[in-house]
Amino acid sequence: MALYGGIEGGGTKFMCAVGTGPDDVRAMAGFETGAPEATLSQAIAFFQQKQREYGPLDAIGVGMFGPVDVRPQSPSYGHVLRTPKAGWSGADVLGPLRKALGVPLVLDTDVNAAALAEWRWGAARGCDPALYLTVGTGIGGGAIVDGRPLHGLLHPEMGHVAVRPHRDEPEWFRGVCPFHGDCLEGMASGPAIERRWGAAPDSLPADHPAWDIEAYYLAQALTAYAYVLAPERMVLGGGVMHGPGLVDNVREQVRAMLGGYIASEMVGERIGEYIVAPGLGDRAGVLGALALGATG
Repeated sequence: MALYGGIEGGGTKFMCAVGTGPDDVRAMAGFETGAPEATLSQAIAFFQQKQREYGPLDAIGVGMFGPVDVRPQSPSYGHVLRTPKAGWSGADVLGPLRKALGVPLVLDTDVNAAALAEWRWGAARGCDPALYLTVGTGIGGGAIVDGRPLHGLLHPEMGHVAVRPHRDEPEWFRGVCPFHGDCLEGMASGPAIERRWGAAPDSLPADHPAWDIEAYYLAQALTAYAYVLAPERMVLGGGVMHGPGLVDNVREQVRAMLGGYIASEMVGERIGEYIVAPGLGDRAGVLGALALGATG
């Protein structure tokens, strides 16, 4: 049986796994995302050890935080592009892995990988197109169209769409994105919530006004995605989405913003089946990396 490796290269944490899917994960490990060389060295050591235990891997899928160059014909293929993550702009991800491990590598974004896993095994099974959005330290999205992760000029950057300010937004707050300030990521990521309220999202009570403001920004983005991509399901992951009542609030605000324009019960009375939590939980990204490996 073919055996694959998977790397979920997140901005906060790297997860590495060996297996074939959610029911066959032979080994998994996670570690903090530090400087590129040290972080990739930890991933390399993990796979070298696992290949001694299980034999050669057929391929390794790499789901990397973006922006990352996913165009094989590009001179900077496999490199992280301009990113807010300190020390990672221009970092070569694939080069060190290829040199040390000598196995085929398949690269995509971490959110495209998560979207692939949810489409193949999770909450978006049978749905095409399908969309996955993660809301945490940053905000990113991936889409599956015709059974494949969506690419174009580069890859989707769903976290950087423009949003209108909430009526109760403090006048002094203009967002945390170093590139755009008040884009979706700048206004609705975990660091944006913490900057605005002086407290981490997981410390805020259910009746805190933060959650209505957060739902307002996310609903604007999901409404735009519904119009542009017409996905059959939207999956919302990431640590911020654990906020009390947030998913239900987002659903209701999306339904209100659409105003009945999309003629489908999925965005009306069945919106609870349309905007959903990940079926694979926090494993979507690393399982998606395994799925990427299998595609190679």
